[in-house]
Amino acid sequence: MLAATVGGVGRLGFAPGTWGAAVGVPLALGLGAAATRLADRLAGGSPAATLVSEAVMVAAICLAGVPICTWAARLLGSGKDPGEIVLDETAAMAATLLAVPPPARTPAALAAAFLLFRVFDVLKPFPCDRCERLPAGLGIMADDWAAAAYSAACLAAARWSGWL
Repeated sequence: MLAATVGGVGRLGFAPGTWGAAVGVPLALGLGAAATRLADRLAGGSPAATLVSEAVMVAAICLAGVPICTWAARLLGSGKDPGEIVLDETAAMAATLLAVPPPARTPAALAAAFLLFRVFDVLKPFPCDRCERLPAGLGIMADDWAAAAYSAACLAAARWSGWL
């Protein structure tokens, strides 16, 4: 339960998804730093190696989240996607920031990523709304992955256009 609520953050009461996403920001910063060190050691600091390393770490967290969220939802027994479960937002926020290389994660980029993710997570545009219907932990996690994909696409466009 501790993992699904991200150390109890999901039990803060007001806007648990926002708090869960907020925890995802330092998680992404830490994963980015770890991926950069790994790429420096193994691939001479290649940006592609950094991205791949970080993506593998984020994917592992996301995939581990499926059974964790399934188990927690069964324990809580309070609906398909209980509000206390915020591992999905935390992991998806880290996935969102894959669109911004670690050296470019400025306060403005982090704020934009956070706001974009929360907008897409709350509004649940297609296919986010459909992903939510998947069974158990997969549905809990997948709608946030879709919101992260939308957010990452917007961040990539903003970076390409020079806005970030």
